[in-house]
Amino acid sequence: MGDDIGHECGFAFLRLLKPPQYYLEKYGTQFFGLNRMYMLMEKQRNRGQDGAGVASVTLDVPPGSKYIHCEKSIAADPIKDLFGRVQQQAVERLKHAPMATKESGMGDQPDPHWVREHVPFCGEALLAHVRYGTDSENSLDRCHPVTRESNWMTRNLILAGNFNITNNEDLFSSLVQLGQHPRQLSDTIMLLEKVGHFVDKENNDLFVKYSASGHDPQTSFSLIAENLNIARILRRAACDWDGGYCIAGLLGHGDAFVLRDPSGIRPAFYYADDDIIAVASEAPLIQSVFGVREYQAERGMDARAHLGAAAFQAMLLRADLLLPRERWAHLPGARRTLDKLGRSLQDTVLSFIPNTSELAFLGLTKEAQDHLDRQKDLLCKEMASCGDHATMQACAAKLQQILNTKVRTEKVIHKDAKIRTFIQEDSSREHLTMHAYDVHYGTIKRGEDCVVAFDDSIVRGNTLKNAILRTIDKMGPTHIVVVSSCPQIRYPDVYGIDMAKLGDLDGKIVNHVKRIYEPFTPEEISARIAQHVLPFDCKAQVEILYQTVEDLHKALPEHDGDWYFSGDYPTVGGAKVCCRAFALWMEGSSQRCYGVDP
Repeated sequence: MGDDIGHECGFAFLRLLKPPQYYLEKYGTQFFGLNRMYMLMEKQRNRGQDGAGVASVTLDVPPGSKYIHCEKSIAADPIKDLFGRVQQQAVERLKHAPMATKESGMGDQPDPHWVREHVPFCGEALLAHVRYGTDSENSLDRCHPVTRESNWMTRNLILAGNFNITNNEDLFSSLVQLGQHPRQLSDTIMLLEKVGHFVDKENNDLFVKYSASGHDPQTSFSLIAENLNIARILRRAACDWDGGYCIAGLLGHGDAFVLRDPSGIRPAFYYADDDIIAVASEAPLIQSVFGVREYQAERGMDARAHLGAAAFQAMLLRADLLLPRERWAHLPGARRTLDKLGRSLQDTVLSFIPNTSELAFLGLTKEAQDHLDRQKDLLCKEMASCGDHATMQACAAKLQQILNTKVRTEKVIHKDAKIRTFIQEDSSREHLTMHAYDVHYGTIKRGEDCVVAFDDSIVRGNTLKNAILRTIDKMGPTHIVVVSSCPQIRYPDVYGIDMAKLGDLDGKIVNHVKRIYEPFTPEEISARIAQHVLPFDCKAQVEILYQTVEDLHKALPEHDGDWYFSGDYPTVGGAKVCCRAFALWMEGSSQRCYGVDP
């Protein structure tokens, strides 16, 4: 599962569709929803280590009772701290819980209806989030879920998600024109206030309608809760959003939604049955926690769970399982890699750079075995067509040598999990990176072997230069070939978190303007990048091989997002931010090309 988890925030939404005693009878616990939410968060731990938050909404509680609960943590282990505090609250409340009646058949258990109404986070709708910080600032204010509170249930709004919006300034201006006074210029606040404004408008419109029909205020707000049009709210709120996003939301009366960007940049997967509706950033964790196949949210559509509905309202479509990344290895990209080595596999050690390239590496090793089998086939055919004894003997000797050859795979290096370097301030990243990797001695024959180090991507090149190449070089290989399963990253990832500055991209000629690349072949660019990442004290010869964009599409025909490599951004805002990044780079500015607030 680690191969599918990226460096971006993660969220999970869970809606319980049955009364509380059902889960107690079927699963033997009063805390089915909270326990499942904890597992969904733990299995997204790699998506966020800087903060965590969870919120819940309890339906149909009497006035004067708290029905929204929200907790956040930025502790060293935020998930453990967060759910530890939630558990402690539950333990304290349960001391005062009345026992279930004998007639209920619950045995010696607290009354599940009392637990639902009085114990925090035992409500029907839950939303949780793990935060992966993009800068050195970390506070509870930056953690999700974020809330917009009101005394009217249908105006309470809770949001959490995984997103980067490229037109924050435009959204800020639109809110100001509406008469608002936003407290920050961040995509989190922009989205919260945009959705919140249209939640208010929908409430106002319906209140006027029902009041005009003669209903008293209390009845009017009950009718609003039954007839609030979530789809209309989201269409109005998101009509001018630009970027990659997958956002989940809860309203105080129990309505919920998940909204994905029209280009399908941010992932979301769901599962629904008679008991629950679950949505999360990753498919494997839904499979693991609930033991089911996953379903993927249709691009740009909203998933809505409306007050006890048994399933989503026909806005989610079933999708196939994620393509295994090891498919890359059975296409021309891997074959070209093996052909370009120009060396016997007998003197080649295949390895990978931890942590996210392991599955694709397994595919490469399969292709290496197929490569050997093809050579055996070819020699067998040559032997069959040999006309003289001497030629047949030579072919037989070659065949024997190949038959004795095995694909050598080793875990040459491993990463120290205690040292995190992906997001750090620039001044400290290099020092930490140097100590983040260790070697497994004895896996390389000094002065004889070539090491093929497989990686999922090469972005800044800092890790390669300051850690990976130096670490491998200590073992004395003659050659080091770094193979990237993704093509050359030539353009900023304006929808992600790691490349908001053009100067961070590896290679000194990178630029968002396609014409700049025309004088150069991909091989020339790869050679220049190899020079850039080569440590001054490296003794081995270093080469970098990239997957081509064409082979990437052959490997993943169902996924067409290639803007990091081609510059073909799916939104206007993407191209706009890329232009801004180029201008800042030309000015020598290290400023980010847009504000990031994950």
